[in-house]
Amino acid sequence: MASTKDSQNEDFTPPEMKKHKTDDSDLEDYFVMGINQLLLTVLGFVVGLALSFRSSTAYERYAEGRKYWAQLTLASQNLARLIWIHVDERDGDEAKNDLLGKITCLNLIVAFSVALKHQLRFEPYTHYDDLKHLVSHIDTYAKDADVPEPTNKPSVFKKTGQFLGLSWAESNPRKTVKRAEKPLGNLPLEILNHLSAYMKTIYTNSTFTVSIYQTQSLNTLTTMNDVLTGTDRILNTPLPIAYSIAISQITWVYILILPFQLFNSLGWVTIPASMFAAYIILGIALIGREIENPFGSDVNDLPLDAFCDQIANDVDTIMSREAPKTEDFVKDPENCLLYPLSSHGYKLWGEKSVKEIKEALSGKPEFRFRSEGEQEDNRSVKHVNGDAAV
Repeated sequence: MASTKDSQNEDFTPPEMKKHKTDDSDLEDYFVMGINQLLLTVLGFVVGLALSFRSSTAYERYAEGRKYWAQLTLASQNLARLIWIHVDERDGDEAKNDLLGKITCLNLIVAFSVALKHQLRFEPYTHYDDLKHLVSHIDTYAKDADVPEPTNKPSVFKKTGQFLGLSWAESNPRKTVKRAEKPLGNLPLEILNHLSAYMKTIYTNSTFTVSIYQTQSLNTLTTMNDVLTGTDRILNTPLPIAYSIAISQITWVYILILPFQLFNSLGWVTIPASMFAAYIILGIALIGREIENPFGSDVNDLPLDAFCDQIANDVDTIMSREAPKTEDFVKDPENCLLYPLSSHGYKLWGEKSVKEIKEALSGKPEFRFRSEGEQEDNRSVKHVNGDAAV
């Protein structure tokens, strides 16, 4: 019997034990690191839609602000040209007064752009270096207001936070306006009032009498006022706070859940992959926040200083020479009237009859057509020779 039991014990093979979740040999039995990737797909679509909405609305504000400043540049050039060319200067002692009045008006056009720049940056006073010499002679509320006390320089930590785009480091730009103890008025609008007063003067003293020019000048002032109200609308109509909070919450939920959705597929590579994905997602979100207000002084904002300098240079260019006389540039010897048909100037063509001039003009299109054809053939030959050399 003993031998029989021994043989049975030798033939018996114990069943293989099934692995339980309580087995200390496997970490995954304790922690379920991965979740279904279906959530990644659904949240990814929502986050992409939210970030696209935020970026598109922010860039729309940025582009609209640029359009308004381009419109202001056009209006400034147009009004300055109208005043300098079409406002007559009377004879006698009034000639100097008319000239100085025109210069003052053109300087006020430049002052409007500079004042608008400072107003959009919540700098409502007149003591700034690029503005005080332009408006010190006119009566405004900002001139009568007290000059604000200089603020303390920001600490190193605050500068670092502002450089990194952290929200806690941003200062409230409206605090200068809130600290005012006297009415600040609206400096660009007050400058428009003085420009309108000058227009009324030149209308009544018969130095600017052509009705179409008067209409254009008033329309230009209306355009400048439209730029003032349009930029103010962009500045004071940010993205509603409900959208900002919802987009921020959705983005952070997605970033926090992302590692658990990638773990089953990537394993421990999930850590650098999640960091890289979070960098991209938060970067896109911060871009929308950065350009939402395009009128600041950051590197990503519109270069308002350059725009104002451009307007000032254009106005100075218009004022640098007296209004050109038609006879001076029409009868200039270097005026090549029929180029490329002829390189002769006004002196030769002035001696010809009207019939001869018109006959020459009738042959100019055919001459230009042949010249363009020959130039095209020469370019083709050069291109073929270059290919053959290669």
